Amino acid sequence: MTHQARARIAAAEILIGRSPEQGPTRAGCWLTSFGWRDNVIHVHILVTGGAGYIGCILTETLLDQGAQVTVLDRFFFGQTLTSLADRSGLRLIKDDIRWCPPSVFDGIDAVLDLAAISNDPAGELDPEKTMDINFRGRARVASMAKERGVRKYVLASSCSIYGFQEGLITEESPPNPLTTYAAANLEVERANLPLGDDRFCVTVLRQATVYGLSPRMRFDLAINGMTLGLQQKGMIGVLRDGMQWRPFVHVRDTCRAFLAVLAAGPELVNRQIFNVGDDDQNVQILPLAQRVCGAVGRPFSYAWYGDPDHRSYRVGFRKIQDMLGYKTKYTPEDGVREIFQALEDKRVEAGPKTSTVAWYKSLIEWHGIVRDVALGDVLL
Repeated sequence: MTHQARARIAAAEILIGRSPEQGPTRAGCWLTSFGWRDNVIHVHILVTGGAGYIGCILTETLLDQGAQVTVLDRFFFGQTLTSLADRSGLRLIKDDIRWCPPSVFDGIDAVLDLAAISNDPAGELDPEKTMDINFRGRARVASMAKERGVRKYVLASSCSIYGFQEGLITEESPPNPLTTYAAANLEVERANLPLGDDRFCVTVLRQATVYGLSPRMRFDLAINGMTLGLQQKGMIGVLRDGMQWRPFVHVRDTCRAFLAVLAAGPELVNRQIFNVGDDDQNVQILPLAQRVCGAVGRPFSYAWYGDPDHRSYRVGFRKIQDMLGYKTKYTPEDGVREIFQALEDKRVEAGPKTSTVAWYKSLIEWHGIVRDVALGDVLL
């Protein structure tokens, strides 16, 4: 291996969180063949849901690494990628994974499939539509990607498929989906993983509960919502009974997991499932609220809300660390501080679009009103 090739691999290893002192992983052998040159990615990547909470950061990260990126999104939450509008190599397609044409996949090297109804409560607004999008829509994406010659496909799934379980859960643990959102994730995993073969590499990333700042901000996620409550009211709302376990991961760390899979050889990641997070970020909800207050030096004050949460699980993340050399960089405290400061500086504000369920309910209501009032295509 040449000195330049080693340099490229070292740069990629640092990107996914592995220091040069740890030595190269087996992932490095795939980098140049997949399009890593001069320490940047020379590939065309399609990101479905690329304007979403994770997708915004992932799109920016890929562009920063030199990739050409096509984003396919419905843009339900507005133009969240305006800060990237002038970036070369970015193409935006307003369409839906349920009916977009197969030509969308022409010339694409890899698909990162994030398009979905994005959490448990939203998934229960219309369970059949959730299955239609999160299961059948993403199964369609994987199938069309394979037919059109795409080389890699990465599915954004969720640790929520584990439901309620005792002990430390691994990728080998039996799933126990308790919601439509979790069930749809499991069904699409089962549909898409068998598509992997010598020409089409399929990987599933089961992400922990995500936190951190994003252009498409969400305050319906645990750490983000706690931070908002603390900044605005001096108090944190805690979902009963506070003893439920959750795994967490920063939005930029979960994006780095996608890059780690892109960099890895198919012998490591094809038809594989990886939990994405860190063992140290398995936290019970009430102690998490205490940490949120401590991160910004505020006194601990909380109020209970909701019915007891039956979802509780602790997840192990050794597989992605051991096989891909992946490690997280950020802690919940880092996420709290960046969000709290952004709120203080008014760089981000809570509103209808920062709660997924509330915004979907508004869209559904408005659609009904417009449908009833409009005559043909004329509203007024």
